[in-house]
Amino acid sequence: MDKDVVLKQLDDVEQKIEKLIELSKSLESKNAELENKIVQLEQELQNRVEAERSYTEEKSLVRSKIDDLLIKLNGF
Repeated sequence: MDKDVVLKQLDDVEQKIEKLIELSKSLESKNAELENKIVQLEQELQNRVEAERSYTEEKSLVRSKIDDLLIKLNGF
């Protein structure tokens, strides 16, 4: 009887370990997906920051040209 109980417990432990291994692999896969998503989002953010910087520079340049034109018109 003792042997049967021990074997049953070993089988239970083995099944639990197999489930943990499967869960671990699943979580590792999900983690890799999330890391890739982070890289993608960081790149998108960088692109948007650069686009905003470019827009701000362009806006500043246009404003400067308008100011110059207004000064010329006032002098005319």
